[in-house]
Amino acid sequence: MITVDLAAESVRDLNQRLHDLPADTNERAWRIVNPKGAHALVAGLDRPVDVLIEGHVGYYCAGMNKRATVRVHGNAGTGLAENMMSGTVVVDGSASQSAGASAHGGLLVVHGDASARCGISMKGVDIVVRGSVGHLSGFMAQTGRLVVCGDAGEALGDSIYEARIYLRGEPAGLGADCIEKEVRDEHRAELAELLDRAGLTDVDPSGFRRFGSARQLYNFKIDNLGSY
Repeated sequence: MITVDLAAESVRDLNQRLHDLPADTNERAWRIVNPKGAHALVAGLDRPVDVLIEGHVGYYCAGMNKRATVRVHGNAGTGLAENMMSGTVVVDGSASQSAGASAHGGLLVVHGDASARCGISMKGVDIVVRGSVGHLSGFMAQTGRLVVCGDAGEALGDSIYEARIYLRGEPAGLGADCIEKEVRDEHRAELAELLDRAGLTDVDPSGFRRFGSARQLYNFKIDNLGSY
């Protein structure tokens, strides 16, 4: 394992070292100490490396991640795993707003709480939150799955498209065009698989509700002109 001390090396230099790794690199295990809330840490990775960050991180950690596995032993700031394409990002603590925003694929796991706009405009990512999420989570979520083991803030799933939201607790309110839907056997199986992948094997999948789009905002309707 390669250890990098950010008290002695800059984030820019670390990120460049990771970006410069050859496709067939055998330097696949990295440990980062003293992150001290640094921003854009390990952003833009495009190699199948494992990165362990020991401490809190700032904005956009693991943003645009592709193929890498990143684990944060701490909390994460705004935009965690923003626009992630593939790979896995795990935060042992909590995440600030916009976790997983616009992410196209991969798996994001937050073992604490996630703040507002978790999964905003998600485009295929799977997000699993052991705790609760803030307001406008799942806003304009297009595809993918958002699993919340706690509660959700106001306007859950506002203007949602075809993403699926699984919620174990209570929503403070549903957003425009978001409704509760039936949980069938196929959804229970999907949820169990997601919880297993996220390492939340102690969470019972039977207690979740499913939310998704009522599909009333897909097309312009002249009767709704005043609402647009």
